[in-house]
Amino acid sequence: MKAFIKGISYYLPSAIVTNEDLVNDFPEWNVEKVAAKVGVDSRHLAAADETAGDMAEKAAINLFKEYSINPQNIDFILLCTQSPDYHLPSTACLLQHKLGIPTSAGAFDYDLGCSGCVYGMAIAKGLIYAGIAKNVLLLTAETYTKYLHPSDKSNRSIFGDGAAACLISTDGFAEIGEFVLGTDGSGADMLIIRSGGARMKDKTSKVQLDEEEHYQYDDYLYMNGSEIFNFTLDAVPELFKQILRKNNIKKDDVDYYVFHQANKFMLNTIRKVCQLSKDKFYINLSETGNTVSSTVLIGLKDCLVHKNIIPGMHVMVTGFGVGLSWGGVILKF
Repeated sequence: MKAFIKGISYYLPSAIVTNEDLVNDFPEWNVEKVAAKVGVDSRHLAAADETAGDMAEKAAINLFKEYSINPQNIDFILLCTQSPDYHLPSTACLLQHKLGIPTSAGAFDYDLGCSGCVYGMAIAKGLIYAGIAKNVLLLTAETYTKYLHPSDKSNRSIFGDGAAACLISTDGFAEIGEFVLGTDGSGADMLIIRSGGARMKDKTSKVQLDEEEHYQYDDYLYMNGSEIFNFTLDAVPELFKQILRKNNIKKDDVDYYVFHQANKFMLNTIRKVCQLSKDKFYINLSETGNTVSSTVLIGLKDCLVHKNIIPGMHVMVTGFGVGLSWGGVILKF
């Protein structure tokens, strides 16, 4: 039994915020300097009444149309999101109904961020290998921008909203290889929204300065950029080596790399540490920003459209971030 990617599509909201728009809020900001470092010129923002579930639905519809997929043939739905429509039920259950997928299909959400696409591929492969499903609809959707404080110019410059859809099946154009996954919950405070869950149900309006004198709000997304950067430089090079070992291939056997599109500076640093050539390493978040769990699928789709990835290639994909968590796999096109 093998598992394959059979189709990839995505959806981006219509509203676009450019760096010039951000300068209106932060006139002291050097837009050229920041854009050069993070690699983002513009990002898409979900409308006020547009949820992650809405975006996932649109990404799935795009997938169905592009690949002539009959939703009646889907027997499992996975939705990766940290901004679900409700605390309960799972947004995936709502999508089963909206997309016309049979009631015999399984469906659930899983709460994960930047590594979520890779984790979803692993779950989907497991479902197929176990004989539980034959056609798994993997959806990733996030509206991080709704959880950013208006004064948080750093994160507002990086993150954008978006959704992606991928059909994982018993046949397709990219065989899914062996996974390496990891978790370190001791770093949970490095990327967090403290209020809104059972631990801190009500908003606190509390704000404090971290050690780098960045404002940390309980009620909005907080990211300790320097600690996340350090974590990434510790985890990803080792992840890179483990993926090669797990898939029994050498570095020279990998034709292309699509890593989570965190920001340009971080990606270039990873590339240099892992000693990877520019022409084999994907970086393109100028018009989307960091779309969290959707960056890998958006990147793979972009590479397929522009023929950076063609049949016969071995492609390494990785995700890393909130959790702290990380994961990677080899895709054989």
